[in-house]
Amino acid sequence: MKINKQDALNYHSQSPAGKIEVVPTKPVSTQLDLALAYSPGVAEPCLAIAANPDDVYKYTAKGNLVAVISNGTAVLGLGNIGPAASKPVMEGKGVLFKKFAGLDCFDIEIDATDPDEFIRIVKALEPTFGGINLEDIKAPECFQIETALREQMNIPLMHDDQHGTAIITAAALLNALALVGKKIDEIQLVVSGAGAAAVSCLRLYLALGLKKENVVVFDKDGLIHVGRTNLAPIQMQFATTRRLNNLGEALVGADMFLGLSAANVLPAEYLLAMAADPIVFALANPNPEIEYDLAMGTRPDLIMATGRSDHPNQVNNVLGFPYIFRGAMDVRATEINEAMKLAAVHALAELSREPVPDMVNRAYGDNTLAFGRSYLIPKPLDPRLITTVSPAVARAAMESGVARLPITDWVAYGEQLHARLGGNQKLMNRITSAAKSGPKRVVFAEGDNYKVLKAAQILRDEGIARPIVLGPQEKIEEIARANNIDLEGCEIVNILKEDERRAEFAQLLYQKRQRRGMTLYEGRRLMRERNYYAAMMVETGLADACITGLTKDYGKSIIPALQVIGTEDGVKRVSSMYIIQHKRGPYFFADTTVNIDPTAEQMVEIIGLTARAVRFFDNEPRIAVVSYSNFGSNAGALPEKTRRATELAKARYPDLLLDGEMQANVALSPGLLQEHYSFSPLAEKGANTLVFPNVESGNIAYKVLQEIGGAELIGPVLMGMRKPVHILQLGASVRDIVNIAAIAVVDAQSSGKGM
Repeated sequence: MKINKQDALNYHSQSPAGKIEVVPTKPVSTQLDLALAYSPGVAEPCLAIAANPDDVYKYTAKGNLVAVISNGTAVLGLGNIGPAASKPVMEGKGVLFKKFAGLDCFDIEIDATDPDEFIRIVKALEPTFGGINLEDIKAPECFQIETALREQMNIPLMHDDQHGTAIITAAALLNALALVGKKIDEIQLVVSGAGAAAVSCLRLYLALGLKKENVVVFDKDGLIHVGRTNLAPIQMQFATTRRLNNLGEALVGADMFLGLSAANVLPAEYLLAMAADPIVFALANPNPEIEYDLAMGTRPDLIMATGRSDHPNQVNNVLGFPYIFRGAMDVRATEINEAMKLAAVHALAELSREPVPDMVNRAYGDNTLAFGRSYLIPKPLDPRLITTVSPAVARAAMESGVARLPITDWVAYGEQLHARLGGNQKLMNRITSAAKSGPKRVVFAEGDNYKVLKAAQILRDEGIARPIVLGPQEKIEEIARANNIDLEGCEIVNILKEDERRAEFAQLLYQKRQRRGMTLYEGRRLMRERNYYAAMMVETGLADACITGLTKDYGKSIIPALQVIGTEDGVKRVSSMYIIQHKRGPYFFADTTVNIDPTAEQMVEIIGLTARAVRFFDNEPRIAVVSYSNFGSNAGALPEKTRRATELAKARYPDLLLDGEMQANVALSPGLLQEHYSFSPLAEKGANTLVFPNVESGNIAYKVLQEIGGAELIGPVLMGMRKPVHILQLGASVRDIVNIAAIAVVDAQSSGKGM
């Protein structure tokens, strides 16, 4: 995707600056809280740790805290830009640790290029952290640094630039060899690149059975051979005695090419000389050593991997490091050893051979995902990674004797891993990925608004949707110029200049509404309004989904869609739902914007639509119908209505996990349910979906959470329309618009009708 420089700077600079913050995990609201958190109460855990150093894991966050440490000498493809300039990258790595493995992270940038000084500083940090991820340190110093620190420290430590790529490619290699019927100890391997990642790949491949005499390596100065005098000892171990003039000669009869060097260093004709079913891992980023389409067109029998997400077999380190550290730290391993790395390799390889869950297929919009030449390694959004790789690493740590806290209940451990993440972590990632697999035409009625235009650019740039914006072209272009928005590829429609189509749409609207009191004259007048025009574009197939509501209240925005498109068959009333993305997982609130005071019978339809929508987002609904009463504890019309709605819904949807009426805090707390209402079918896990008795309560609940609840809200998601239409919250952000558009695209992909 194209990244706008100012967008990137704005993203990192908007308040609060950076991408991370420290949040207390204990209450600190009273004088007693403060006395326990600090002086004098904090003395007690200090004394306990002094008496038993391992208690630091019991009384502090050390066991879940990783340090990402760099000196900025080899940052991405930017080179030696220094420690301060590396900080955005290190913060980003911390975000990935949290997102994918639930590990907290501090980034530490050290102003030290001397290896001995760097080693001394990092070693001194051991009391603080449960694990150390070294990052972006140039070769060959990185080898010396990691080796020394592993010898001197007793916590998990890994230089991910080396070992992450090695682990992921090793898993892909094992599967590629299995597909073509070759053995690793028989293959001839040619490597382009001799940096940290390449050396670590070779070391790991040797541990898997590769023979050193079957390897030749090239760096920027040519072949690494025994006569070279400008090489580090760690590179010299792969020096060959063979005399080869260039990469082309080396590839004659070779089974595999591994590229960790630079773009376009592998000419297509070199592939023709390789052995049958050649394996090419071209991992230079952002452009590989040979372009994917060129390589596949040259050798149809080729198996290929790159570092790019837009091609099959993406080698992405996020498949490894979060889960490796998770498993290592959960058993308090004293190091990350070869056995643990190999365990991660085999876990990834084996996971790739298992059937791909529907959730993953939907996320990538590809129902053909299955073990084979185009699917050697799992996808980054596969939710099984944490429960596959982390336990494998933990087991290997235990079996190799470096674990200090063995796991005894593996089922419980798997549940803990799920709980650490919460299901919300990947919900929008999956939706966005699914949208990218088949972008649809999304029409925005309020096209002359900065937020809409910025969202349109993002949707276009990221390949999520094909935006159509309605409004005066001159005004739209003026807004775009003033805000540096690139609208190339976005269709602009000035409906006031579309006389013929507007007349056609007016006739269609008149035919739909003539028995509801609408005249043709009124139809023509309404078709000068963009909400009506946008809805008719969806109705006639000129667009696949419609987004509006940014500048008008919800009621005025939804009426045109209801009159033009209407509800799907069998649905009498549409309703809406908000997705609450919280660290405990996603929650779903309905109805929050449409039905002001539904009857019990109408609430039953809301419950059915909500359950279907929750499943659309790959979650099994656990629905609580909420009120101010728990199972008849208070009298009143509202509890009575919710009780009646629950009874009717249970009869209509007997397979649905549903209960009510109950208070919201009880519904969301398995502890309270088990203590006081163990008879409830929700008692085991609590509810993840709340259906409110009226729009007043639902609207208040989500808006309070939005402002002070520490959660991200996505919505409102409109349910029950015949075709995809979504009404934004008044004043929604650009991010809100992009999220809703992605949902609308997947909605259109999945059914061709509304959610």
